[in-house]
Amino acid sequence: MGTRKEVSIVFSRAPAGLEAPLVRVEVHLGNGLPAFALVGLPEAVVRESKERVRAALVTAGYDFPQRRITVNLSPADLPKEGGRFDLPIAVGILAADCKIDPRALHHREFYGELSLGGALRETPKLLPALIAGAKLGSEMILPAANALEASLLNGAKLRMMNHLHEVVAALGGEAMPAARTCTTHTGARTQARAQARAQTQERAQTQARAQTQARATTNSAAISRALEEAQDNDRNDLHVQHRSIPDLCEVRGQYAAKRALEIAAAGEHGLLMIGPPGAGKTLLAQRLPGLLPPLSEPEILEVASLESAAGRRPSLGARRPFRSPQHTASVAALVGGGSLRPGELSLSHLGVLFLDELPEFPRNALEALREPLETGVVVVARLKRTCEFPARFQLVAAMNPCPCGYAGDSRGRCHCTAEQIVRYRNRISGPLIDRIDIHIEIAPLPVEDLMCEAREGAIPAGIARAAGTAGAGGAAAAGRETQRTENSAAVAQRVAAARSLQLQRQGKLNARLSPAELTRFCRLAKEPRALLATAIARLGLSARAYHRVLKVARTCADLSQAPDIRMVDVAEAVKLRALDRPTC
Repeated sequence: MGTRKEVSIVFSRAPAGLEAPLVRVEVHLGNGLPAFALVGLPEAVVRESKERVRAALVTAGYDFPQRRITVNLSPADLPKEGGRFDLPIAVGILAADCKIDPRALHHREFYGELSLGGALRETPKLLPALIAGAKLGSEMILPAANALEASLLNGAKLRMMNHLHEVVAALGGEAMPAARTCTTHTGARTQARAQARAQTQERAQTQARAQTQARATTNSAAISRALEEAQDNDRNDLHVQHRSIPDLCEVRGQYAAKRALEIAAAGEHGLLMIGPPGAGKTLLAQRLPGLLPPLSEPEILEVASLESAAGRRPSLGARRPFRSPQHTASVAALVGGGSLRPGELSLSHLGVLFLDELPEFPRNALEALREPLETGVVVVARLKRTCEFPARFQLVAAMNPCPCGYAGDSRGRCHCTAEQIVRYRNRISGPLIDRIDIHIEIAPLPVEDLMCEAREGAIPAGIARAAGTAGAGGAAAAGRETQRTENSAAVAQRVAAARSLQLQRQGKLNARLSPAELTRFCRLAKEPRALLATAIARLGLSARAYHRVLKVARTCADLSQAPDIRMVDVAEAVKLRALDRPTC
């Protein structure tokens, strides 16, 4: 075979959830009839890359080797999916055919789908691969269309390209290479064909070199423009989102529910709202993200990685995710599945998962929430692969009090029997209810609150406190007395102060405290302890519910900047366990 190296190795990575295992793209040019074999457990899209690569090389002006081409995607037992392997395969063929120096492939990774004309197209699910490559210090060559993902990585070695010509030029090759003489035992025929084309390609080669140099000069500016455009588009999207963020002052009345929402936001507690249609449950849930602090830089990257792994376009904003799947969602849609894609639980990581019409969800889908609510992790297991996704979300759910939705209505609109109501509520299992920190009942909105003009402002602390402890009637009266409505910014300041206090004290939010940490950070004085003991005896609270009450009471004290849990905090926390009452 002479001195020619007919095997080239190009590195890339396969998508596998948040992981990105390294893939060796091995290309061999052998003797025999022209053929193109692709092995290594490729899926249909990867198998079709043979035709895309062939057309891209030919239309870009490169000679496609008329030999037996074998491409091995190693490791062979790892499934390969997506069009990201087009560029590594094309580069590997050029390197094996002496168009690119194989040494230029060292410490580099390649990603990108090729068009039939050789242009690089945007590649989905790329961010986890870029993060893994950056940890190894590899230089990564990717499409310029993925500039948004690239902008999320600081200090990574990235080179973004628009065309296959630019990739070859960056590796020290030629944009329109003349045939090179390589001694093989096909010998004279290859040399004769190369010499016959040399004269016709000489002038095109000079012009192509000039074009390559121009591209090399302008590539950096083009990539910078692409990054700026991607960031400008994202900033514009964020500006539109910011203007469209629902504000708490838009919700009339429901002061007790707003107080519960503030407590949930301050401690990252789960919240279940029970009320008739039109009471404002969905409105309140949609305003929870506006009360939460923005994501930090590491959290933005974490959320963007999950979005990228799901095949979505990552966002650069610091606003926390808000996911609201329909009640027809399956277990796989909530937990994740298929080709190891994250589900709604993981896509709401570090944000809010809102489940409206909770009893209408499939029972097995609701039961799948149990472990993630405790551990903050989802494990998707398939026959030969297992993937772990983070799922530390804040659960907010809403439901009607009965099948028709009007149980307890003073006008007698409910015709549901007691058995129907019990059967309806039993669609939600006790263990799941036990894992939700706060349950509140929302009454229909009084006419006075519905018809009055809401004015933006701040409720005095004493009235706000009374609204939380005196119940819906007292809260509504206090609200009508002041005729003022707090906006989200005012509540968010208290939430941020309470969260800061929790992080300084224990390094985590109250909802994430372990039983041992509860003993340390949620100690009760004699009177609050006696009150809680009475509540446990009368309501029959489980050990888990007891811990939930302690966590909520600690959050109530933090919102008041109180160093210890007081009786009023315990009373408010017990009141926020509506489904533990005997009447429910």
